[in-house]
Amino acid sequence: MKKLLPIITVLAMSCFLGASPAFAQMKVGIVDMNKVFTSYYKTKDAEARLNDARAQAKTDLDSRLETLKANMEEINKLEADTKKPEIAADKKEAAIKQRDEKINEVRNLDREIAEFRQTRERQLQEQFMRMRGDIVQDIMKVVEARVKSEGYDLVFDASGLGISQVKVVLFSAPSMDFSDSIITELNKNAPKKPATN
Repeated sequence: MKKLLPIITVLAMSCFLGASPAFAQMKVGIVDMNKVFTSYYKTKDAEARLNDARAQAKTDLDSRLETLKANMEEINKLEADTKKPEIAADKKEAAIKQRDEKINEVRNLDREIAEFRQTRERQLQEQFMRMRGDIVQDIMKVVEARVKSEGYDLVFDASGLGISQVKVVLFSAPSMDFSDSIITELNKNAPKKPATN
């Protein structure tokens, strides 16, 4: 095995040196996908729509929680009424019956609130993933068009992390990065913002 090691090393070096002119002719580019994603006008629109949907879900949830709170207060009042010695037996019995009905309502409402929370969170997550997928698809179309038109052999994502959470691209010459031109291309059809006075 020790005799084979120098031979393997020489073969590997010759393969690398033989391939170096090909590496020298490769056109390599860099795109910071995180920068492109956050700078794309559709990302900002999607975030605004998602924030609106979250705010509406919170409003709906708060309304249900207020109803739950009101029912709990009513249960506490009815419970207090059942303990008053001056209340007639028939009124006490009616209060107990009403209290028990309210307790059932509260249990059902509590279950409904838990289901609503889970459902809305899942829907918001799905909405986010759909929007994100559409945006990434838009970005990739522009990147792929640029790769074809300018003849890139290899393009790296400068924001990508490896398994050890270290950036995959540790260094690149600024001239290799074409993120800004991708952002310009993506935002060329952005709706014009109304002028503020």
